[in-house]
Amino acid sequence: MRKQIISQPHRESPSANTSWLDLESLARVEVTSEDAAHPIESALLAVGATGWRAESQGEQTVRLLFEAPQKLRRIRLLFREEKEARTQEFVLRWSPATESSWRDVVRQQYHFSPSGATEEIEEFQVELEGVAALELTIIPNLSGGSYASLAELRLA
Repeated sequence: MRKQIISQPHRESPSANTSWLDLESLARVEVTSEDAAHPIESALLAVGATGWRAESQGEQTVRLLFEAPQKLRRIRLLFREEKEARTQEFVLRWSPATESSWRDVVRQQYHFSPSGATEEIEEFQVELEGVAALELTIIPNLSGGSYASLAELRLA
């Protein structure tokens, strides 16, 4: 029998070849609260990425308002929780330039556990045209009493 060992093709992560949007020049951001040591820029900009953390407990909203309508093809969210076991829910919505109504992209729950599940990375392939605003609402703990945080938000 003739045999040949073939190598597995190298698979890159979905975001490895992505050219992320420069949110600093394309949008302004609104946020319901932020810890001074962890401002929202830390989750939106690639440099000095320590992530955002809310100043107050409970549901929080991060809203990007684009200077000009955008075409979005990929959305990447990274959440981290290393200290507290909790179930978090987030809702990602967008609003087209011609309307003021919000349309859900995704609503999802995730359970964090310090003994293993400390990070949640979500990458969504989307086909969104004319995006005027993108809104992320985070309920950090469905049982209450936690601070929302976001390690990273990237758009392409």
